[in-house]
Amino acid sequence: MTYDFLVVGAGIFGATFARVAADAGRSVLVVDRRAHVGGNCFSEDVEGVEVHRYGPHIFHTSDERVWAFVNRFARFNNFVNSPRARVDGRIFSFPLNLLTMHQLWGVTTPDEARRKLDEVRVPCAAPRNMEEWLLSQVGPEIYELFFRGYTKKQWGMEPRELPAGTARRLPFRLTFDDNYYRDRRQGIPEDGYGGLFRRMLDGIDVELGCDYLERREELRPRARRVLYTGAVDEFHGRALGPLRYRSLRFESRVFDGDFQGNAVVNYPSPDVPFTRIVEHKHFARPDAPRTVVTWEFPADCAPGDEPFYPLGGAADRALYERYRALPADVVFGGRLGLYEYLDMDRAAARALDLAKELLA
Repeated sequence: MTYDFLVVGAGIFGATFARVAADAGRSVLVVDRRAHVGGNCFSEDVEGVEVHRYGPHIFHTSDERVWAFVNRFARFNNFVNSPRARVDGRIFSFPLNLLTMHQLWGVTTPDEARRKLDEVRVPCAAPRNMEEWLLSQVGPEIYELFFRGYTKKQWGMEPRELPAGTARRLPFRLTFDDNYYRDRRQGIPEDGYGGLFRRMLDGIDVELGCDYLERREELRPRARRVLYTGAVDEFHGRALGPLRYRSLRFESRVFDGDFQGNAVVNYPSPDVPFTRIVEHKHFARPDAPRTVVTWEFPADCAPGDEPFYPLGGAADRALYERYRALPADVVFGGRLGLYEYLDMDRAAARALDLAKELLA
């Protein structure tokens, strides 16, 4: 059988595209080299707790088109992401908000916080990097407590080596609002991402444990068009050199009771080797008698490791553009294929747009 589309990768981008194409009457084959669908969003039941195997994934969006689409396949709970930060044995409200500044400085009103920030900021008319931007917004104490060490661990680089735009994604508030996201919609599938993706791909041919690059000569003739959501440099055999990514390593343990009282606690101190501890039951079942806890360790991404985050500096983007100019018999998509940091809702939106274009 010759399919209309072969989709490489069963993550949010690939599965969204596959569903829309199938709904439009096209024949679709989805392949993924992992043993499950869902990509890095995948979750599964462990001891009665839905565990996010590749780090916490909270679906959030202000795009009503995307929200309507994902709600076809799952009922979402009302989880709100309000992490905490643990520094030198103290627990702080996070993201940075009025309570955090009260805990640090004793300020109690937005005006007091604003005046304090005006005192401590390091003036910089045109910040050239993440460090300069953060110092110009929150001053050295908050920068050192919450951002410098965390950034160095997460990205493997000092904040001064990263573009200023990296920090502009971080929420700062002069209210007691500790919701990490600003989006109108937020939640987690009540029966997990595994269920969401299985329903999204229902009725579509799926081959798991299938590495497209190892079986390219066999698989490519089976479809008229291929959507590839893996790493673009790997697709081209890293002919121009490797693109840079960050990877993650996870260590999980099961305990009785409650471990930390919150879904996510960040550890920004540079002398702590992990960036955060995730207690999965707080996403959906805080009353569960057992708890699953995961320590998250960022790492360099060597060949053979799982790439999670494109680094995206100027040199990285220039190399990506060279890869993008190479001839290819596929369409690229997803975080790795586009070499772009995409939240889940943005990945779904880009997949919906691509489907509209290719199905026209």
